[in-house]
Amino acid sequence: MLEYPFPVPAADASVQQVVPGVLWARMPMPMALNHINVYLLEDDDGWYGVDTGLQLDQVKKLWQTLVDTQLKGKPLKGLICTHFHYDHAGLAPWLTQTFNIPLYMSFGEYFFMRSVGAQRNPDMVEQLTRFYQVGGVPPQEITDIIKAVVKDPFVGHFPNTFNRLREGEQLAIGARKWQVVIGEGHSPEHACLWCEQDGILLAGDQLLPEISSNVLVNEIEPNANPLALWLKSLDRLEQFPADTLVLPAHGPVFRGIKPRSRALIEHHHTHLDLLESAALQGLTLWQAMQVMFNRQLSSRKLGPVEKMLALGETQAHLNYLCDAARLEKNNVREQDGEQYIKLRQQDQKTQ
Repeated sequence: MLEYPFPVPAADASVQQVVPGVLWARMPMPMALNHINVYLLEDDDGWYGVDTGLQLDQVKKLWQTLVDTQLKGKPLKGLICTHFHYDHAGLAPWLTQTFNIPLYMSFGEYFFMRSVGAQRNPDMVEQLTRFYQVGGVPPQEITDIIKAVVKDPFVGHFPNTFNRLREGEQLAIGARKWQVVIGEGHSPEHACLWCEQDGILLAGDQLLPEISSNVLVNEIEPNANPLALWLKSLDRLEQFPADTLVLPAHGPVFRGIKPRSRALIEHHHTHLDLLESAALQGLTLWQAMQVMFNRQLSSRKLGPVEKMLALGETQAHLNYLCDAARLEKNNVREQDGEQYIKLRQQDQKTQ
């Protein structure tokens, strides 16, 4: 069972004190996941922000209100972004420029953010199209996803400089020392911050209390196995003290790091077993997505972005099964000459 020791602040520049010198605020998001948590860490001569919210005028105004009303007259002196996703780092250019503060991120997150920001070009469209074609995705679905990607208003914002966060290093902020803990799977080098003296983990998206973070494969690294890295990271979090206070990026602050980590591990293994069983007669990525997200698809219509995330997550599970030799890939050629990949259980090769 999880414990939620604090009321949730409204997304209006209100704050909830977690412990002295650590404030929790929320920023609104105009999507199904309607908020992101941001945190403020007090230093002797100012405050560090952790994560940003989306590149929206409303969020800019809320940040200005936070600085003007909640920081005891001290300035914002630095910005820490747990990872590159635009709800976590999309407002970093504005924050660093407006308040003349440095950005702190891991190397992998910063440069992946830059690469994604520079990705809108004909080569990207061609690469993305081929990625979905080999997955057996219907042509109209591919067109709809690419239109949504090209029109995404939040992609492409990044600061020109950063300060690197490394695994194991410590940030001294006020009387606390925060150790950088790098996780993988949801993003390349996701930075969590661990304060051992107070038993607090700033977890970003590495551990959420109510939903599972998206673990996906995309066209940039189509044969990646992020799910193996994600499960390894969850195994690591499961070893933290049982009374750790987890400050997540979405959902309420909670205690229960061990049962939550274990529940997420079991959740993914359930999906792995489901897909392996469904592959007895062979299936494409598109067909596998229908199996894995059957409940969501039967209850409501998924939009193009949601389908893109679902396909990426399904591909991550299929790649895991292939790397574990539980599935094998077979190229199949359709009548129009397009080649796609069908997956079968590994032991079907000899039958």
